[in-house]
Amino acid sequence: MKTYAEFLDKKTKHDIATGFEPDHINKNLFPFQSDIVKWAIRRGRAALFCDTGLGKTLMQLAWADAISKKTGGDVLILAPLAVSAQTAREGDKFGVECAYAKCADDISKKITITNYERLHNFDSSGFAGVVLDESSILKSFDGKTRNAVIESFDDTPFKLACTATPAPNDFMELGNHSEFLNVMTRSEMLAMYFVHDMATTQKWRLKGHARKRFWEWMCSWSVMIRKPSNLGYSNDGFDLPELRIHSNVVETPSDRALPGMLFPMDALTLQERLAERRATVTQRVHECARIVNATDEHWVVWCNLNSESEQCRKSIPGSVEVRGSDTSEKKEKALLDFASGKIRVLITKPKIAGFGLNWQHCNNVAFVGLSDSFEAYYQAVRRCWRFGQKNPVDVHLITASTEGEVVKNIERKERDANIMANEMIENTQDITRKELKNMRKKTLQNEIAKENGENWEMRLGDCVDEVSKIETESIGYTIFSPPFASLYTYSDSPRDMGNCKTHSEFYRHFEFLVSQLYRVTQPGRLLSFHCMNLPTSKSRDGVIGITDFRGLLIKMFQDAGWIYHSEVTIWKDPVVAMQRTKALGLLYKQLRKDSAMSRNGIPDYLVTMRKPGENKNRISHNTEDFAVSLWQKYASPVWMDINPSRTLQHRSAREHNDEKHICPLQLDVIERAMDLWSKEGDLVLSPFAGIGSEGFVAVKKGRRFIGVELKKSYWNQAVSNLKEASSETSKQIGLFDSLKTKSNAIAKRIG
Repeated sequence: MKTYAEFLDKKTKHDIATGFEPDHINKNLFPFQSDIVKWAIRRGRAALFCDTGLGKTLMQLAWADAISKKTGGDVLILAPLAVSAQTAREGDKFGVECAYAKCADDISKKITITNYERLHNFDSSGFAGVVLDESSILKSFDGKTRNAVIESFDDTPFKLACTATPAPNDFMELGNHSEFLNVMTRSEMLAMYFVHDMATTQKWRLKGHARKRFWEWMCSWSVMIRKPSNLGYSNDGFDLPELRIHSNVVETPSDRALPGMLFPMDALTLQERLAERRATVTQRVHECARIVNATDEHWVVWCNLNSESEQCRKSIPGSVEVRGSDTSEKKEKALLDFASGKIRVLITKPKIAGFGLNWQHCNNVAFVGLSDSFEAYYQAVRRCWRFGQKNPVDVHLITASTEGEVVKNIERKERDANIMANEMIENTQDITRKELKNMRKKTLQNEIAKENGENWEMRLGDCVDEVSKIETESIGYTIFSPPFASLYTYSDSPRDMGNCKTHSEFYRHFEFLVSQLYRVTQPGRLLSFHCMNLPTSKSRDGVIGITDFRGLLIKMFQDAGWIYHSEVTIWKDPVVAMQRTKALGLLYKQLRKDSAMSRNGIPDYLVTMRKPGENKNRISHNTEDFAVSLWQKYASPVWMDINPSRTLQHRSAREHNDEKHICPLQLDVIERAMDLWSKEGDLVLSPFAGIGSEGFVAVKKGRRFIGVELKKSYWNQAVSNLKEASSETSKQIGLFDSLKTKSNAIAKRIG
């Protein structure tokens, strides 16, 4: 087995680099581009989330060129329609040998460029490297195409994904890129860093304690940049001109009601807005034609409906319409002709030409109506408003007065996207700068402290390290609740055993503690752990069921030499569990729907293990302290009377980022276990002391206590609780001493 330090180092490692130190790099790159490309080559598999106009095309060509020359293999660049030819021209411009090909027979260079739609014409196994240009376009394809791209290049050693908008308002899109790059599957990413609250089960959010670790993980395989200064470089030549938004609202007849309505009102739902767009095509097209025909400048007119684009073509002289039904060759020619200035007005849809094309020659944009997709809007605007644009860009939004909230919806999504993008940059720029310079070093923080009181000691730190410092065979009894794989619920520390990606990783981590607990326990003495079996979920585990956590823990202790001594089942109310967890199997409606998926509630267990050997420090009880009736109650295999709310005060220990309230072990359970399996003067241990519940009971029952806790806010609360226990015990002893003194005095007088 590895040492504990080696295990922690492996646990905290980011995605492993698979590339090489570049010895050839294109001289046309700006300094920030050069550093990004060098980093991506060292990485081997990387993502470039660089805003429009920052030179992703040149960077991906430089990366492909370096990979091809080093490996001697071919590299394939997948790009949206018409972007392929544009990429080939960029290669000629910057001295990178590449060629566009429609099928494998057309390959003539080491670097081949083709369209996503033509992937099936190539054998992916024949390429040493692959580049996804405008990689976020993958979600515009059907699931079959998207999965084909990911699966086709699963074994490709060198991969690069490039896009300006990996997730303009949705973190989950980052999971698609991670999966393509073999870093982590989307479902693994969700399970590790995200949570969805019971009220909004479809909306995932970053766990509070996962934020730092998530961004560190992102920076291990991606670069995010909106402008060069984000990474400490000069913005010279990369300043955007003014963007001017014009809202053109077309008034609709006031007496026309929406379908199914008696009176006119704004469209609220997606279906209502779509119906209203179809009903107002003529008015909106008329307004667009009025604006466009008033100038002789270049325009790109974005539509969502075929009826919109068709009427626009008829209303705007000299315009060219590009439709989805056109052949690939016809689409490509029209888009390139517009880029070269041969066409004055181009009419098309964002899903056809909204990705990757450079149209800085045009600074006039019109939307004949808006969909609710912010990314489609963002990408369409960015074809013209991008680095390299010399003039202010005018964007005209033409909507009907009854379309309701569509513009506000886009504006809201834009605000959310800007917040998220700024958060990405804020959280990653310092880490990324160090990654690019290959200067990043991983450090593992472990704050250590100690507080002592009468008959107790609380240690702040890693339980494996701290228990290893305890004297061999000095512990009379150990009781605790072990954590389980519930990532970033209470902290972001890799030393936190809860922060394990899988159950197997948790068991490897926990094994280091089990062996130390065996060493410090007196022969013949006991250890009790409180646990429950763990429900599995479809999103995290792929199946709804239960993991035998209790059984696996028992086996771990047995493998370390412990004897399986005893266990008691602790009843829990299934109604309370259903209300708290909304578990499918406990819902009454599931019983009515299909009871094959209904299940019983999950109880708690107190499992007790014994260290082999003779107990030379016996634990004896007299009938006055331990009546037969009490023993019969404690000996029951099921404790039905444990009060779940009788715990120590814990709210002040909870931090803002904690995903759950800390769940202290019930005092009833600790007291019974302490009475049964320890005696006054014993040294009691809790390696997961939390807020000090086990110590609180130990001190009040005349035991000595040593506890370890990793989280400082819990440690602080534990110290406070232990001080309170000491104070109460001292008062009780003082009272007894006082009564004893008075009794002796009375007896003396009587005598």
